[in-house]
Amino acid sequence: MNAELKLSKFAKYAWFVLAFNILVIIWGVFLRASKSGDGCGQHWLTCNGEVIPSAPQLKTVIEYSHRLTSGLAFVMVLILLIWAFRKFVKGNAVRKTALISFIFIITEALVGAGLVLTGNTAETLTAARPFWMIGHLTNTFILLASLSLTAWFASGGKTFNFKAQPKVLLLLGLAILGVFFVGMSGSVAALSSMLFPSATLSEGFTKDFSETSHILLRLRVSHPILSVSVGVFLIFLAGWLKSKAKEIFWVNRWANILTILVLIQFASGALTLLTLSPIVMQIIHLFLADAVWISFVLLAASVLAEDKIFAKNNLQ
Repeated sequence: MNAELKLSKFAKYAWFVLAFNILVIIWGVFLRASKSGDGCGQHWLTCNGEVIPSAPQLKTVIEYSHRLTSGLAFVMVLILLIWAFRKFVKGNAVRKTALISFIFIITEALVGAGLVLTGNTAETLTAARPFWMIGHLTNTFILLASLSLTAWFASGGKTFNFKAQPKVLLLLGLAILGVFFVGMSGSVAALSSMLFPSATLSEGFTKDFSETSHILLRLRVSHPILSVSVGVFLIFLAGWLKSKAKEIFWVNRWANILTILVLIQFASGALTLLTLSPIVMQIIHLFLADAVWISFVLLAASVLAEDKIFAKNNLQ
């Protein structure tokens, strides 16, 4: 692929849909952090039994606006799918990723509905809620990956295959698992911090290591450990891939972006911890997590598109 992206109308729209979905996700973080998830009660699609809430509280406005923007995101992805099938021939990668995007925005809505209908919102804690959070995070990551690839392929990005050297496939696979585990542990950490807030940093550490603390609090410490471990792995992986593809512009570009974002995320995570997770830091931290994931997905796509360079005979 050339250094310049080919931004057709469809490609521009695809990038816009990706950006809009990120905004919806960020608003969802604010929804959770502000404990507004029960703003519409245990009702879905209606809000407290009404199509349009009357005399709503602030948390109802927050929840209802999230539903509206999520619905708009669904329509936008549907348009993306229809446009992709009209513009690109059968078998084209854009068609495939647009279809995957549509499937996972449906499941994204279903997970959101499930959270509401089962009452796993706001300050409610059930045995199932951490698993709902993990499922939500997993679905969101897959949705973002498919939307990113749709925009990337539409902009002229090379389609990829899995003919690269097994070592490359293994390292990329480990990175994917690592990022998912970091995200899952982050979901649990965010939930525990919201449900069991601490007045001071020392109080938080005491809770993390107390045998009498809730299991979510004792699991919270896994997030920074996993984050640092996986982040360092991503930095070294990006550097190694760059060294093997010195002439490939986009491998180098995405490797550099990924490295920078991981380092910024380290600082963001530390600041979030030290400031006891205020809402604004949670939003920044989540945004950076999405950015790290998207940059890794596009790095991996760029690497797998260069299977000749990363073939067994070309790696030492």
